[in-house]
Amino acid sequence: MSWIEKLKDRWEVRSAWQVIVILIVFACTGFSVLYLKQPLYNLAGITPETSAWIRVPFYLLTILPAYQILLLGYGFIFGQFRFFWNFEKKMLSRLKKIG
Repeated sequence: MSWIEKLKDRWEVRSAWQVIVILIVFACTGFSVLYLKQPLYNLAGITPETSAWIRVPFYLLTILPAYQILLLGYGFIFGQFRFFWNFEKKMLSRLKKIG
């Protein structure tokens, strides 16, 4: 079984094309967050020398939610909003179980 077939089964999608589109959405979101992080850090005055006690909470409170919003936005643009909406709901339910 190919890796695309494994992802189709795991994500419960119908076609290999849909798997490719979903991977493109993840890639676009990741690159967007990569470019968004530094300007937000600069705006907040966070540098590499800033304590991790400040950097990590700032990341969790700004970048992580931005990632989730961008994921839904790109999912909408690429016609996969329903998949990513369900993906977000699953992730949030897992986080609730941890906390």
